[in-house]
Amino acid sequence: MKLWKKAMHFGYRKQIAKKWIDEFKKVWHIAGPAIITSVSVFSLDCVTAAFAGQLGKLELAAVSEVQNVLLCFVIGIMLGLGSALETLCGQAVGAGEYNMLGIYLQRSWIISIVAALLLTPTYFFASQILKLLHQDTEISYLSGKFAIWIIPQIFASALHYPTEKFLQAQSKVWFMAFSSMLTLAIHVLLNWIFVTKLSMGLVGAAIAGNISFWILVVSKIIYIVCGWFPEAWTGFSFLAFKSLTKFLRLSVSSAIMLCLEVWYFTGVILVVGGLKDAEVAVDSLSICINLQVWALMFIFGFTISASVRVSNELGAGNPKGAKFTIGVNVLIATIFGVLFSVIILTTRRQFPRMFSNEPKVISETSKLGYILALTIFITSIQTVLHGVAIGAGWQFLVAFVNFGCYYGLGLPLGALLGYKFKLGVQGVWYAMLGGSLLQTIIILVIIGRTNWQKEAVQAEIRVKTWSGPTETQQDS
Repeated sequence: MKLWKKAMHFGYRKQIAKKWIDEFKKVWHIAGPAIITSVSVFSLDCVTAAFAGQLGKLELAAVSEVQNVLLCFVIGIMLGLGSALETLCGQAVGAGEYNMLGIYLQRSWIISIVAALLLTPTYFFASQILKLLHQDTEISYLSGKFAIWIIPQIFASALHYPTEKFLQAQSKVWFMAFSSMLTLAIHVLLNWIFVTKLSMGLVGAAIAGNISFWILVVSKIIYIVCGWFPEAWTGFSFLAFKSLTKFLRLSVSSAIMLCLEVWYFTGVILVVGGLKDAEVAVDSLSICINLQVWALMFIFGFTISASVRVSNELGAGNPKGAKFTIGVNVLIATIFGVLFSVIILTTRRQFPRMFSNEPKVISETSKLGYILALTIFITSIQTVLHGVAIGAGWQFLVAFVNFGCYYGLGLPLGALLGYKFKLGVQGVWYAMLGGSLLQTIIILVIIGRTNWQKEAVQAEIRVKTWSGPTETQQDS
């Protein structure tokens, strides 16, 4: 009898271990290529900045201003609008409703292109906008000229993010990884041709960026429309114009949720910019944020895997599977968070020298090493929880949580600690971290208290009601 119990116990543990291994494989199948894609796409702007830096300090400052202010604003909106597909396509795939994926994609294209048209004036008036934000006049003028030349990238983004989410929902991520790496290589070559060899300056850098981003987009669209997705893509349809109101509501909720997250860091930099010895404060904070972004490029792969796996499982009516994949994704993100935090702590006196030779900047950045390590750990978990929220369709709820934690607590408290209590950039960062920590705790509580069976039912209802009439229904 004892031997039988031991055998049963061993068999149960083996079954559990197999379940974990299978889910790890599914997660890494999505997260691995997603990490390659996110790092490659993020590197496009880094390459542009590097070639701009060869032209001079003024050109580098102009490109950095456009990337950190204007693109941060515009891309945040575009990425957010496209993220609605993570919920809808992911749950539709889980439910086996592949016939609606192409319609969802076209609806997202329509909404994103309209948004791109509405955002285009910000590029035309970039110089004036930057001056209103009290930026340097000469840099603002050059930034404005560069911004006008990269207008084609707005419309590339309008098509890129929905297309990316369409592929991710179906776990077709390796093509994205290869195309993004190839585009990065082409981007380096184009910058060398236009900026270095032809001496076209920032205009050359803008042209190289335009070509590269459109190569990235067109390659994905060709992959979709040329027969690789016979069930999901059946051609362009007027059905894309139906049920746009509901689709727009989720798209806007997604955009608000992500924009509040992205713009939070911009707000922190603006708060720090008014501190005593602002140049040193902003430089040290910028170094830390850059390191945090690079760390999150890896974690972002698990944000995508969490979104895809949760939406797929809910769409398939498998709430236990959704809960299980949340645990796996959070565990992996926690491990990476600890790893990156340890690296930051052990190199806190060395990594600032990679970015600056100024003793004050190095000293201030080293002091921020402890806070940066803690921030990376918390945001590693937080970022994956965002993926869970998107997969479950909680964008509207999380948008409220983000607003309260970031703009109701983080930024006001940062201004108070930085200015009133004279804690400087460390005080601002502690407040920012407090807002992020509170947001993470709230989302964890929401996940813990969620009835996942009801979420699976809600996913089934969403797939049916948001899809609009199908082609078959129209014909009948």
